[in-house]
Amino acid sequence: MATLDWPLCRNARDLGGLALSGGGCVREGALVRSDNLDQLDDSGIAAVRAAGVSRIVDVRSVWECETFPSPFADDDRWLNVPLTDPADPDVPEADLFELYRILIDGYPERFASAIAAIAEAPPGCVVVTCHAGKDRTGMVIALTLDLIGVPPEAIATDYAITNLTEALPGYDLPRAEIMLQVLTHLETQYGGTARYVLQSGATPAHLASLTERLCAGPGTVSC
Repeated sequence: MATLDWPLCRNARDLGGLALSGGGCVREGALVRSDNLDQLDDSGIAAVRAAGVSRIVDVRSVWECETFPSPFADDDRWLNVPLTDPADPDVPEADLFELYRILIDGYPERFASAIAAIAEAPPGCVVVTCHAGKDRTGMVIALTLDLIGVPPEAIATDYAITNLTEALPGYDLPRAEIMLQVLTHLETQYGGTARYVLQSGATPAHLASLTERLCAGPGTVSC
């Protein structure tokens, strides 16, 4: 994994190099997670273009995208796949795992659509982004990594790297055990992430595409 210098973004990183359970690793320059790209200045926008980004999967609500538009909103590479909606029930007292569980159990088709958007992207780097790059992005990235064979502990470690409590006061601290709870919930309630997304609109071809575009074999430059 490598933190990216995308000026004014606090939380952009390439997930390349994460090891896969069966050998090999996540391909460098294939999958990036980030906070809101509307913060980017001209040099940051240029950095995104230089990274060979072919698709930006923006999982913010429609309202957020209209209020804080992405600088790529008029670009074919930008795609809004809302993971939340302002009309969703408010659960202000819930802890992070409970918030994630409510989203997973209540809106599986949203996750399947996000997975499909990554899988169907043109050749190049895919960026998944939300407001802080922690919760919604964290869940979509976790499911994606699980689908291609990154071990749960490594997925949880990546999630926990996103510590924005100092930069963004009021955000709950991401802890590895929260994401491990999410992955365990997917296993016990749905038989795993693959069955969860396949029951919700993703296809076997989508899962095969994720593996092809995101995974590098043992001994390659990416690994």
